[in-house]
Amino acid sequence: MHAPIIKHIRAFTVFGGGADYHDQGADHWIDDHIATPMSRYPAYRQSRQSFGINVLGTLVVELETDTGVKGFAVTTGGEPAAYIVEKHLARFVEGRRVDEIELIWDQMFNATLYYGRRGLVINAISGVDLALWDLLGQVRQLPVHALIGGAVRDEQPFYATGARPDLAKQMGFIGGKLAFRHNPLQGTPGIRTEMERLGQMRDAVGPDFWLMFDCWMSMTVDYAHQVAVAAAEYDLKWIEECLPPDDYWGYAALRKKLPPKMLLTTGEHEATRWGFRMLLEMGCCDFIQPDVGWCGGLTELLKISALADAHNTMVIPHGSSVYSYHFVMTRQNSPFAEFLMMAPKADNVVPMFSPMLLDEPVPQNGLLHISALDKPGFGVRLSPDLQLHRPYER
Repeated sequence: MHAPIIKHIRAFTVFGGGADYHDQGADHWIDDHIATPMSRYPAYRQSRQSFGINVLGTLVVELETDTGVKGFAVTTGGEPAAYIVEKHLARFVEGRRVDEIELIWDQMFNATLYYGRRGLVINAISGVDLALWDLLGQVRQLPVHALIGGAVRDEQPFYATGARPDLAKQMGFIGGKLAFRHNPLQGTPGIRTEMERLGQMRDAVGPDFWLMFDCWMSMTVDYAHQVAVAAAEYDLKWIEECLPPDDYWGYAALRKKLPPKMLLTTGEHEATRWGFRMLLEMGCCDFIQPDVGWCGGLTELLKISALADAHNTMVIPHGSSVYSYHFVMTRQNSPFAEFLMMAPKADNVVPMFSPMLLDEPVPQNGLLHISALDKPGFGVRLSPDLQLHRPYER
């Protein structure tokens, strides 16, 4: 059968929500006093937007075949990533068959190796790769999960990341992850304040509901250890991304010191199979958390997952809506998934990329059924109300 040829690739930017989910209003929990690597500076402690976490905006990659079929994907990276897509990566995409995804990925990665490897460049590659999978699904009229092996379960359970684990429990989620608010410079008083909040949540949710801390690269090994020891009293399920992503040695040392049964996780800001190989082989964490929009796309996530499977390690992707939902449904080593609570007060279930995407499924009573993912490609559409800007039109 003749495979359609990709005729056009286009890169657009969008501001205000979307894939750059940090670009929210001032009253949103996601920007309210969350510990970061910049928390050491008091001027940047209260708001993540104060140091520019939302300056890039969303990247939208659209592909079109010679037969007029379109596919798209969204990730972060904004205008700088759009430049990379249009000025560099396009040459490896246009003129290719829609099913040459592995070849396209390999050429994009190796052609950018001298200035890429991770970060913004891998975000751009991820966006192109996800758009390729969506396009292939549109051409073959199959959901992405069917293209990568098919579902291994009918329903996927979720935990919720947000400011209100107590409300998450009422919504049917299996656990709730809180953003840690204090940093090492705030010492023991900061830990004491966090434990008061954790204790209040434990009282509210009872003994069987998972509670976790997301520490967003903000700690030292010693401070993270102090937090973990203090949190053991409240049966903290895991402590997440507490060190800078490149501190493999710190993660390996910390993991050996954690209280019994407490897990250490990371990987949200790691990229490619080589970065995750370091985490796995050095024993840095109990499971990994790649973001499919940042780690190299679905093509690379499949390789990362196979590597983790060989290490008997779970892969629990960082929340990325449909772009990870199709993946986790097909993997035995992804038994549960993350859902980011995008309601400003974390008090109701809102699609992660709303209002950017249409038909975006969300968990119902903490569960997502495979039937919610039965449309071609990733099963979502761009809202016609979006103000798309193509800064590097060719």
